[in-house]
Amino acid sequence: MKLQIQKSTKEADLIKACKKQDARAQRELYEAYAPLMLGMCRRYVKGALEAEDVMIKGFMKVFTKIDLFEGKGSFEGWMKRVMINEALGYIRKNKAMYLEVEIEAADKEPDFDTLSTSLEVKDLMIMINALPSGYRTIFNLYAIEGYSHKEIGELLGINENTSKSQLSRARMHLQKKLMEVEKDLEKKTKHEDGK
Repeated sequence: MKLQIQKSTKEADLIKACKKQDARAQRELYEAYAPLMLGMCRRYVKGALEAEDVMIKGFMKVFTKIDLFEGKGSFEGWMKRVMINEALGYIRKNKAMYLEVEIEAADKEPDFDTLSTSLEVKDLMIMINALPSGYRTIFNLYAIEGYSHKEIGELLGINENTSKSQLSRARMHLQKKLMEVEKDLEKKTKHEDGK
């Protein structure tokens, strides 16, 4: 419990100093949160350099708009929202994301129970990062960040049903990739057993 109090006190002091534009506090805050924020930016922006650029611009916004943080809720959560908005702005500006407007009902929801493979988290993240930009963005916002379809629609300027459709397609795409991994593992196992 004491550690929690010290962390929140230290974070509160850092925020207070950053509100006064203290460069040392800004650097300390950046160094503390940059790896986490870069990882989040990489989920939305494929290129490493572009993701880093988005993160840096996000931190610039954090430092210039830090007075808007009222201390309600998590500061880390507030920063994540700034970073997500910066990443989505980058995607819109660079037209890297083409969301399909046509809404098609999925034939069936993916059944992940049919897969016996136990993947590492890094392998699943590679699959998610390989999704087309629109699918990846919706999947990240919904499945990882926890936004509702209504919120996603408002963030991206799309219809709520378009968000649902894109998520369904992303899930189907991931299921297809997972099934391919499953088949490859079965072939490998059969080949090894035949030796």
